[in-house]
This record gives sequence, C-alpha cells and structure tokens, in this order.
Amino acid sequence: MEMRGWRRKKSPESGTGDVPVASDPDEGTAVAPDADAEVETDMTAVTSDVVIDHLDRALTERATLIQLCMYAMDRARSAGVVERLSEGLSGIGVSALRPDGTRFDPAHHEAGGITPTDDPSLDGVIAETEVLGFADRDRVLRAPVVTVYQLRQQ
Repeated sequence: MEMRGWRRKKSPESGTGDVPVASDPDEGTAVAPDADAEVETDMTAVTSDVVIDHLDRALTERATLIQLCMYAMDRARSAGVVERLSEGLSGIGVSALRPDGTRFDPAHHEAGGITPTDDPSLDGVIAETEVLGFADRDRVLRAPVVTVYQLRQQ
C-alpha cells in the first residue's frame, strides 16, 4: 500500500491542528513549524520499509513456487500435467529449455551423455534433452542436461 504524501487530517473540531508555542516578540502568537512535515517523512520511511519487506517476501515466495513446479515437472508421468505446469510457468515468464537439434554449448547446457554418429554434420549437436532446463525471462534457473551427438572414431 503506497502511503507517500500521507498527512494527518486536521479535524474541524480541533481547529487547524497547529501547536501553539511561546510568543515571538515581533509577532502575536506564533505556531510551531508544521509538525506534520516531520510525521510525513517518518511515515514515508516506515512505509517504504514495509513495501520493500512485502516485495522481498513476494519474490521469495515466487521463487519457491517456481522451484516446486520445476520439481513437479521432473516427476510428472502425465503429459497433460507437464503441459499444464509448463503453461502456468510460461504465464509468469518462466520457460522450459529443450535445446534439441541445436549446437551444444557448455556455457548453456550440461552434457549428460553422448550418442555416436557417423554423420559429421551432427557432431556436437544436441540429440535430446534428458532433463529440462528453465529460464525466468533472461535468467537461467537450471541448465538443461542433454545428450550430444559425437562423431564415431574410424
């Protein structure tokens, strides 16, 4: 809840809400500086901390739920369940990484095994994804574990 600019309301019954102080010799009755200004600053600091705490909590809970969905996808036996979890994650910006058919890159993939091939054009290409990887928008959460084609030795 955003509370910037919050100020105490001055009730009509109590007048202006100003606090009288000792008289100033040059003027009649003086009033204290606006006490609400100090309260506003203090309340903004408190509410900013509260907003940050709520944001941190929400982000932590989101990360926990994403990890739980990844765990469930790894163990799901039903294609329908995997599809539903994948759609739900996709809706919040998390995508499954299945790099089948692309060139193996150790910076983005984890090699889980090799498959021999006689086709030189397949050497170093990912044959299949053993374990899905996941990315939260541009940040990789888990690299996919893949099987890579390797040219057979003659």
